[in-house]
Amino acid sequence: MCGKRRKALLVSAVVVGGVMLMSACQGSDNGGAQSSPPGDPVGVTASPSASQTAGGGRSGGQDSGQDGSGADTGDGEREQVQQNCGANDISWSTRSETQAGGYLLLMAKAKPGITCVLPAALPTVAFGSDGTEAGPAEQAVGEEITLSGSTTAYAGVSTKTTAGNGGKELDTVIVGVGDDDPDPVSLSVGTITVEDPIVTNWHTVPTDAVPFS
Repeated sequence: MCGKRRKALLVSAVVVGGVMLMSACQGSDNGGAQSSPPGDPVGVTASPSASQTAGGGRSGGQDSGQDGSGADTGDGEREQVQQNCGANDISWSTRSETQAGGYLLLMAKAKPGITCVLPAALPTVAFGSDGTEAGPAEQAVGEEITLSGSTTAYAGVSTKTTAGNGGKELDTVIVGVGDDDPDPVSLSVGTITVEDPIVTNWHTVPTDAVPFS
């Protein structure tokens, strides 16, 4: 803004100076005849260039369009800050698998238009009205997975890890992204027997999500 104001003042000064010079020349040529007084110099402004009206130079246009949007990468550009996924950001599906004595495969994809990150933490999986929660099927925590478009994350749930005929007959599983997820979802999975369940970390390959007990 200051640069434009200085430019306008310089143009005004040039215009006024040119008018005064013309007046002086006309006065000497016409025997001192007076010329019409110049217009008010305060009203003289510089016309903006096409690039200025269309968004200005490179830095001006980019800065005005990106201030406060995303994280500064250090090279004059900004990138979108990704948020952690919540259960309500995800389209969920399940299927039964027969490997390792049978288990439930959870599949998670971001809803259309959403990009979010599954944190490097165990999925929260619970069953029944008493909230029986699945323990870890793996010793180490997995890696973060960014969900967007067709990217799918997989977690395997072994609903019964004990021998014998014990357990509860249930038909839903409750899934959340971490213990603090405010909006866990309830998925219908048919009749399953639940006793000491376990769940794997999130994986990008379904065969990596087999819950060996």
